[in-house]
Amino acid sequence: GGTDPLTGVQLVPRRYVQIAKTFMITCGMYNASGEFAIRAGIPAKSGVSGGILALVPGKLGIGIIGPALGEKGNSTGGVHLLETMSETFDWSIF
Repeated sequence: GGTDPLTGVQLVPRRYVQIAKTFMITCGMYNASGEFAIRAGIPAKSGVSGGILALVPGKLGIGIIGPALGEKGNSTGGVHLLETMSETFDWSIF
């Protein structure tokens, strides 16, 4: 939500956080964004280096590095890990 988890101080305006999460969920995983939203249901942004930044709103952020990329340019291991963790811990926002 843009707040410091230790102090509760708002560091990033809530509107900016809302915009960032919307872009992450709708296009952060390139052409696999829709499938990832269905399977994992958490905002994420991948990079062509194999890195993925994901967040579980109100709980935590996750950074993953997995250089093996799938056909849509996302880390295959990272996507699998996030999907598995989301299912295991019921993280989906949908």
